[in-house]
Amino acid sequence: MALSLLPTTVVGSYPQPDWLIDRARLSKLVPRVRMKDLWRIPESNLREAQDDATVVAIRDMERAGIDIISDGEQRRESYSNHFATALEGVDTEQPGRIVDRYGKETLVPRVVGAIRRRRAVEVEDMAFLRRHTDRLTKITLPGPFTMSQQSVDEHYRDGEAMAMAFAAAVNEEARELQAAGADVIQIDEPWLRNDPRAADRYAIKAINRAFEGITVTTAVHLCFGYAAVVRHEKPAGYAYLAQLASCVAQQISIEAAQPKVDLSVLEQLPTKTIILGVIDLGDPEVESPRTVADRIRAGLEHVDPERLIAAPDCGMKYLPRATAFGKLAALAEGAAIVRRELG
Repeated sequence: MALSLLPTTVVGSYPQPDWLIDRARLSKLVPRVRMKDLWRIPESNLREAQDDATVVAIRDMERAGIDIISDGEQRRESYSNHFATALEGVDTEQPGRIVDRYGKETLVPRVVGAIRRRRAVEVEDMAFLRRHTDRLTKITLPGPFTMSQQSVDEHYRDGEAMAMAFAAAVNEEARELQAAGADVIQIDEPWLRNDPRAADRYAIKAINRAFEGITVTTAVHLCFGYAAVVRHEKPAGYAYLAQLASCVAQQISIEAAQPKVDLSVLEQLPTKTIILGVIDLGDPEVESPRTVADRIRAGLEHVDPERLIAAPDCGMKYLPRATAFGKLAALAEGAAIVRRELG
């Protein structure tokens, strides 16, 4: 399927229905460990229910006019825990605890042994997505650096060694996702900004290892956290972004609309396609297509149109479904406005 100029995509997640998952509880956190009690459906029927929710998400993205779609991550409690807790070496019974810069304590995976991928985690999800759409598809994996930042290390005692072990596991999964029909494989690395010094030492190495041997389109996503969960003011710039110019990923995805990021930094990524966040997920109102078009034009001041893809700032799972659909429809129409201007 040939892409038009200024294609649109999603970052990954789409709202899960309240009949599937307890959205009221989910709204207060981003699970790092498994929280099976969030699901409203008995285990015996859960897969079928998740399949049904996935079809709804796919159809919404198609109806909204999005060019590159995902499965909406309907089977995940969060973008990261679904994969991270499926790995050997992670104690899922006795989690670790970390405290963030704001003093909030979070339960996280506790690494007690060598990290290995023991089974496919998202491959059936990718195959299901491929069967249910003729659009270009994207599937996401948590990035190795982010998983290492979200874990308590009681085995490697070395951040780089643990990140590289996560990277090897991500790579094994990515190879099978590619074989299952993924057009774009994206790794989510929001925690690159959490420890830019460590990122400077080994993030690129870990990202490159995660994508080793992958021949389909590759992307890295950065953001400042879900708007519904991150209540504090977001910074207007990334502590770690321009450094990604040297990674093997062809696309860099950034949150830009809500924090009003200074887009001149994109000029430091001259060889990358930019997936630009032009939908503010912190605003409960649906943007007008004209507002979206203005944000795309701002990006085009620094990036050639052939290297720009329009997207929401981040995953949309915490939004009401009607709001998410409206924002995606505005995204598609806003991109169409600018596309017509460019001829």
